[in-house]
Amino acid sequence: MTPDDMLLERSYPVTGMTCASCVYTVEKALREQPGVKAVAVNLATNTAQVSFDPANTNEAALQKAVQDRGYDLLIEADHDATADLEALQHERMTALKRRLFASIALSIPLMIVGMVYMHAAWSPWVQWLLATPVVLVFGRQFFINAWKQAKHRSANMDTLVALSTGVAYVFSVFNTLYPAFWTDRGLEPHVYFEAAAVVITFILLGKFLEERAKAGTSTAIKKLMGLRPDTVMREDAQGQAIEVPIAEVAIGDVLRVRPGESIAVDGRVLDGESYVDESMISGEPMPVLKKEGGTLLAGTINQKGALRMKAEKVGAATVLARIVKAVQDAQGSKAPVQKLVDRIAAVFVPVVIGIAVLSAVVWWVLGGEHAFTQGLLAMVTVLVIACPCALGLATPTAIMAGMGKGAENGILIKDAESLERARNITAIVLDKTGTITEGKPEVVDAMGLDDAEVAAALLAIESRSEHPLAEAVVRYLSPHPQPLSQGEGGSAPSAHIAPVASTLRVDQHGIVVRHFEDITGKGIKATINGTTWFVGNRRLLEEHGISIPAEYRQKEHRWSDAAHTVIWFAEASTERSRGVRAAIAIADRIKPSAKEAIARLKKEHVKVYMQTGDNQRTAQAVAREVGIEHFRSEVLPKDKAAFVKGLQQQGEVVAMVGDGINDSEALALADVSIAMGKGSDIAMDVARMTLISTDLNTIPRAITLSRKTVSFIRQNLFWAFIYNVIGIPIAAGILYPINGYLLNPMIAGAAMAFSSVSVVSNSLRLKWVKLG
Repeated sequence: MTPDDMLLERSYPVTGMTCASCVYTVEKALREQPGVKAVAVNLATNTAQVSFDPANTNEAALQKAVQDRGYDLLIEADHDATADLEALQHERMTALKRRLFASIALSIPLMIVGMVYMHAAWSPWVQWLLATPVVLVFGRQFFINAWKQAKHRSANMDTLVALSTGVAYVFSVFNTLYPAFWTDRGLEPHVYFEAAAVVITFILLGKFLEERAKAGTSTAIKKLMGLRPDTVMREDAQGQAIEVPIAEVAIGDVLRVRPGESIAVDGRVLDGESYVDESMISGEPMPVLKKEGGTLLAGTINQKGALRMKAEKVGAATVLARIVKAVQDAQGSKAPVQKLVDRIAAVFVPVVIGIAVLSAVVWWVLGGEHAFTQGLLAMVTVLVIACPCALGLATPTAIMAGMGKGAENGILIKDAESLERARNITAIVLDKTGTITEGKPEVVDAMGLDDAEVAAALLAIESRSEHPLAEAVVRYLSPHPQPLSQGEGGSAPSAHIAPVASTLRVDQHGIVVRHFEDITGKGIKATINGTTWFVGNRRLLEEHGISIPAEYRQKEHRWSDAAHTVIWFAEASTERSRGVRAAIAIADRIKPSAKEAIARLKKEHVKVYMQTGDNQRTAQAVAREVGIEHFRSEVLPKDKAAFVKGLQQQGEVVAMVGDGINDSEALALADVSIAMGKGSDIAMDVARMTLISTDLNTIPRAITLSRKTVSFIRQNLFWAFIYNVIGIPIAAGILYPINGYLLNPMIAGAAMAFSSVSVVSNSLRLKWVKLG
């Protein structure tokens, strides 16, 4: 036995896969090769993870095994193979779109001719002319794939499509060229070009919808990689900064990061001071102060200061690269609704062929004078009536209707997989920042700002600061502030607050800020018109001997209980100073819909959990306000994913709701992933559902939509199969010994068309379903 450390593990792009049975075929082909120990084929990313012994097999042998089954394994260098796969996917999507539109353009006039002018002498020839490109050109891939499946004694939906449309087409060509064969026997020669072409068109539509849903699976990875700059400024031996590609950066290199630039690699600050936006990694809205010795992460964004840093982790070792890898691994293909159809097709096709052949043989043996003719008709009728049009439409039409209904309610759904799983959700994990809360620090309460002089002085000082909390104060004190609303701790706006917009109409040209000093970790010291002011936390006031009046201490206690951040504004202690002049509470507001939505989820017996990178006190205050009993604070991105996995191991069907890049790994791992529409592009690309609005009530609506849509899909599949179960025996002639009735192939074609119409009509009923 080969030791594990001697095995090679490689990831290869795979082309040509379209359904779950394709995944099974590729996995089986690879597993049959000598030396292959483990295989995992991923339909979402079109990749195959293979662990093999290089002494017993090689990449060329693996590629040939896959190619023999009708697919391809790209074994070039990783970056080249990935680029080739993306190019091939784009090319295939474009070609499929052209084939679909061309098929529709020909099928519409074909249907008109077949229905309106069916008895005209020229009708079969015109139908033949219109149907031939649809069946033999635009639908040729079905026949090619069916042949490849047949060579390996297997069958899928392509087999069913190729067999039924092929027989209908060949039978129709024969009847067009040799109508006398039937008229000499007293029978009318019918053609089924219309049925063959329309089936191909409908199946192409289903394939197009499926490919379009899959097309976005790799964009999340591209955007994650896009957070990292292509080049960096690296210092040479003489200390001069030279721009070099990121691939040339090595551990120990000294890099310069200019204001506004993305940080390229993980490392530590050598000198300089700046705030860095880490929301894409941590998910928390407030930029973090970085100074000498501080940790920097790749993909985060430097704000207004300049930094020199030492590279400590580069390439695949960075936190960003590990998140990318985790998302790639977690984006596995999970059982979509269509997989059920493919599994049944593998049994259904041989059964239909067997019934068709058996019916022909029985007629030829026992049919009497017209045995051959009636046997041939029975065989063709069975194959025509067993056409998989209704089966092919059952899923995509319900999905389209469900997606449309979801869009009307602010819910964007990417695939049938999410619809299938969402109805079974037993636990939902909510990120705090940006999901339960608004995701941006805002002033939620204040005291002392009814004094125009105080408000103007505070605005002048905070306008000079780069601190993110200062930006919230400036936004509030600007000439057109938003009115205060109830804070997340339930505290109403203070009665001391005057309309700031009116108080700031005073002339501010006389305000000149001098001796501005940023006191790290505490606040600001500044002088205006000879008066020294302090803006900052309680520690800053205590260090300068400024006492806090009783009424302010009472208010501070309420704010602290609600986990608000308090900013104090005070004059320096002098004989004439009045000490504390104002206090402001800042918090990340809870969304108005959060409490109601969480109550609805709990009413539907869904366990609700909250995770946040914020501290315990803030997490507890938010959880208490919205009615969540289970919460976790100070969690890292990998902790979020581990928590989701832990719930899954306990048997829970887990939904993850998030809005940041830091949620992407957990989103990709969850059974159902939901992104907030105003969150990061990465989260929305990884998630299979996106809530357009910030209203959390759309989450329980999405679960209801899932239940309704899957119910309609199952109804469609039920009626499609019942139609076949009843129709096929009748087509074979089971009623002939009883009442002499033998189903005409034309009626079989009409029955097939009716089954399709009934499935579409049933799906359209979703438009009138209420989601609550």
